[in-house]
Amino acid sequence: MSIKVYNTMSKQKEEFVPIEPGKVRMYVCGPTVYNFIHIGNARPMIVFDTVRRYMEHKGYDVNYVSNFTDVDDKIIKKAVEEGVDASVISTRYIEECKKDMASLNVKPATTHPLATQEIDGMLEMIQGLIDKGYAYVAKDGTVYFRTRSFRGYGKLSHKNLDDLRGGNRSLLVSGEDQKEDPLDFVLWKPKKDGEPYWESPWCDGRPGWHIECSVMSRKYLGEQIDIHAGGEDLVFPHHENEIAQSEAANGKDFSRYWLHNAFLNIDNRKMSKSAGNFFTVRDILEKYDAQVLRFFMLSAHYRSPLNFSSELMEAAKNGYERIVTCVDNLKFLLSNASDGEMTDTEQKLLEEAKTFEAKFDEAMDDDFNTADALAAIFELVKFVNTNAVAESSKKFLQALKDEIICLSDICGLLVEKQDEILDSDIEALIAERQEARKNKNFARADEIRDELAARNIVLEDTREGVKWKRV
Repeated sequence: MSIKVYNTMSKQKEEFVPIEPGKVRMYVCGPTVYNFIHIGNARPMIVFDTVRRYMEHKGYDVNYVSNFTDVDDKIIKKAVEEGVDASVISTRYIEECKKDMASLNVKPATTHPLATQEIDGMLEMIQGLIDKGYAYVAKDGTVYFRTRSFRGYGKLSHKNLDDLRGGNRSLLVSGEDQKEDPLDFVLWKPKKDGEPYWESPWCDGRPGWHIECSVMSRKYLGEQIDIHAGGEDLVFPHHENEIAQSEAANGKDFSRYWLHNAFLNIDNRKMSKSAGNFFTVRDILEKYDAQVLRFFMLSAHYRSPLNFSSELMEAAKNGYERIVTCVDNLKFLLSNASDGEMTDTEQKLLEEAKTFEAKFDEAMDDDFNTADALAAIFELVKFVNTNAVAESSKKFLQALKDEIICLSDICGLLVEKQDEILDSDIEALIAERQEARKNKNFARADEIRDELAARNIVLEDTREGVKWKRV
């Protein structure tokens, strides 16, 4: 079955057909780095990382580009507050962002370009737009894009230019009286005292926000790309402006498919600092494992609004732990399983297990429906819990374990615990307790259990044998 994606441009699902067979060129708008990333930033990072992983699972070679906006009014404001150069702020929070991404098991992009390192490309594209009549220079050196000169403007957001005439706040900037049209937007703006700036043919200054993604995408992916993605708040004006700039500059359609994730709400309210319902990823990781946050983000379809609450995070924690526990049980069974070929019954069971992989693929092929994909993993977990027993062959158990880990890995979920090493005295106590139970010395066995509990080691007597965990 081919992959179907919902294209914001056409407002319908379309079969995914890459520009170049076997390859995917994908650009995802990254964060502006002036503070720790919040959980709203984390949603597109996790969602589109999962899209990338699934594309790779299907055999595509994915060139994945995601930028860091490292020059911006917010970064400059933070730098002024701390009395440091803006680059100190951006460098600091790029590194912190990368740490959070690693915690969430978000794969590094093929390329993570920085806006400040792509200025030459921006100057080149802006000059090209001026030469073609799509842009003009105002008296103070500000360069504006002539929005009405690009006939396709509004095709992504499905907005009518005449309806915008009254002035959308997203497009208004200082120096409004210099514009030929209120809808024109900034490509380059003059420097202000104390701000970082670069020399240009028009004035010393810095780029507008929208131009950086057009330039980075062209440099690292080419003039046409397969997928452009980001949060739904970027549809207008950011992505609309990217299309205008890129297609005016290159004379080609910019991106075949536009993917946008819906907003993340907190307790059914839009996340905002002023409302006091604003959480960074670090805030959440103080209470929950990063994998629980990732599981939560994938528990709903990416185009559906997602509500963040303690109750839903607890549900995500329980769901994630069900998978981890299943894999842990398989590891324990494998440690005691005998070698040998699978029985005919096991062969048939393994074929049945493959049906859950088919369900997983069917869900992901349908516009990356991670909610249904996780449901397929849960069905597989239930199947394993029923059919994996102490008498099972090693090959059968390993095949089941590999299947769960493979599907979980596509979702970026780490479900296999790292082997923990017990101190030799603790190992000896566990062995002594086993011997005491064997000799019906239950008083001593209970003493050892209590002693281990004092060391935060909890024992579980299961039908497969004694298991332990740290608490």
